[in-house]
Amino acid sequence: MRKSLQLQAEMAREFGACVFDVTLDCEDGAPVGGEKQHAQLVTELAMDAAPEARVAVRVHPVDHPSFHDDVRAIVGRAGARLAHVMIPKVETPQDVATAAAAFDAAGAPQLPLQALIESPAAVHRAFDIAAHPRIQSLSFGLMDFVSAHGGAIPEEGMGVEGQFTHPLVVRAKLEIASACHAHGKVPSHCVVTEFKDRDAMRTAARRASREFGFTRMWSIHPDQIRPILEALQPSEGEVAQAAEILGAAEQAGWAPISFQGKLHDRASYRFHWQVLERAHSTGSTLPQKARGWFAPAGG
Repeated sequence: MRKSLQLQAEMAREFGACVFDVTLDCEDGAPVGGEKQHAQLVTELAMDAAPEARVAVRVHPVDHPSFHDDVRAIVGRAGARLAHVMIPKVETPQDVATAAAAFDAAGAPQLPLQALIESPAAVHRAFDIAAHPRIQSLSFGLMDFVSAHGGAIPEEGMGVEGQFTHPLVVRAKLEIASACHAHGKVPSHCVVTEFKDRDAMRTAARRASREFGFTRMWSIHPDQIRPILEALQPSEGEVAQAAEILGAAEQAGWAPISFQGKLHDRASYRFHWQVLERAHSTGSTLPQKARGWFAPAGG
């Protein structure tokens, strides 16, 4: 956890912005019997992180005996310091409501929630879960999802190839991404376990983005972060074109324009603005004309 926070700070200095979150894990990170001590460590790390750091926490599921202890220990002390809290094994909108009520009681009524969708039933309810106002993002829990099928999905369904080809896994990913986009939430793609294969990581991240509509992705090892960023970045040509189109639109007072023989209006302006936002958030170099659009107020 400390190494991840150190890497986040180093890359923030390199890119001039924080380009990934660090999620401190209580669910799988805590040893059995040591949950309270681990929650205390997570709280201290969150509170000691640099002001510009983006730190989140994954607590235990809402039906786990340690859930409320996690919330009291971590959210109760460090809630104002957290970017969000990840709730694993969310099955229903009621699970989200339970978590939100616990955060409210701990004094963090504005703290965003992110939910892990990890079972066939949760996928079925993904649209209802995404609709909850406290939900910021849905993530796909690939390995638990495959295991929940009792052997009906082969082990290859968890691999870098199989997770993009097995019909049940593909369907789950599309449902989650669609639910998020329907409700203005962020779909976050699952992990790739082949963390030493950078090319496989980059290919998986690019497919998740270009073919499945995911705009974020989880890493399980520091070596995965740069390939993910590279894959999620728009190309230089896409960024340059977006800046040109928006610059021309601004000069036209956001009326429809013709650009290289094609009509553009406010619908395509929104699309190209999203290209620039994605470029900015992943550390891409923006054209000079676009940098002022992302300058801090008064900067």
